[in-house]
Amino acid sequence: MDHALPHPEPDEIRIEAVLQALADPVRLTIVRALAESETGIACGCIELPISKSTRTHHIRTLREAGVVWVRAEGTSRISTLRREDLDKLYPGLLDGVLSARR
Repeated sequence: MDHALPHPEPDEIRIEAVLQALADPVRLTIVRALAESETGIACGCIELPISKSTRTHHIRTLREAGVVWVRAEGTSRISTLRREDLDKLYPGLLDGVLSARR
């Protein structure tokens, strides 16, 4: 994984930060989209009614909380869900969040 951007190590991921990141409806929409992709998604490809700078803020919040990996690929930044780390640290959390009513 490209670690050009700072990402928390698994032992640095805190439930409070994860829950706060997942509590926002826009970030939850991003996480739901990422959950459906094994290879990741450029953040600009997710349909959201927000500006590019706000989108960048939400992706950064998810990255800093340890919810997503973000890697550079050409001129794009590709985000992937840190499912393995989150499932190991907080079993069932992502499944519960992703299956919750919209």
